[in-house]
Amino acid sequence: MATKIAVIGSKGRMGQAILTLAHADKSLEVVGEGDFGDDLGKVTARAQAVVDFSHRSATEAVLKAAQAAKAALVIGTTGHTESEGGMIAAASHKIPILHSPNFSMGVNLLFYLTGQAAKALPEGFDPEVIEIHHRLKKDAPSGTAKRLVEILAEARRTKPEVVARHGRTGEPGERTEDEIGVHAVRGGDVVGDHTVLLAGEGERIELSHRASSRDVFARGALRAAKWLVGKPAKMYEMTDVLGLS
Repeated sequence: MATKIAVIGSKGRMGQAILTLAHADKSLEVVGEGDFGDDLGKVTARAQAVVDFSHRSATEAVLKAAQAAKAALVIGTTGHTESEGGMIAAASHKIPILHSPNFSMGVNLLFYLTGQAAKALPEGFDPEVIEIHHRLKKDAPSGTAKRLVEILAEARRTKPEVVARHGRTGEPGERTEDEIGVHAVRGGDVVGDHTVLLAGEGERIELSHRASSRDVFARGALRAAKWLVGKPAKMYEMTDVLGLS
């Protein structure tokens, strides 16, 4: 039997990519689609899983609609405030939720490998995160870059807000041992490139992922939606879907 899904943010680039792939997938049935401002209760009423790629301002309404439908919820929006993050965490006690800054299977493998490398390497390897996106992207750094910084900070047992160094200009002085450089590049139609650089004395490691199509994110989100249906209420990650947890 096909998994019934509703897509919120259906008019956006990601929403359109998700709908195109979902309609072509015989294991899925699209039972609702809409955007912030629509009656989300009606959009999600028949759904087993809700996929949200709208905007963080719609989060509260999306959470209420998904809970009313008793549907699993996949959240692809980023840039949430601490308060909004708290609402998502609270809702995960009632329905299964998977919230990720990036649904590419390759990027989530990059998350895993970054954590493993950061833990394995001795002190003296300086981490830097570089991301490149199209000229129309509004936020910086990307949600994926922020997650990479969090992973690096966790491996060093520190907090990202303390060690993140966003770009350098003028005379910032020598690089400190604790900082994690973060650099956002914008231009053209780049879908999304992310590189983690770990630079040591006489050698360096680069872990990179480059996306050439939004379909990789849409495909991962749909895989997550199918996997999430029927799971116990809690917060999940893409590493759970990929069996890397």
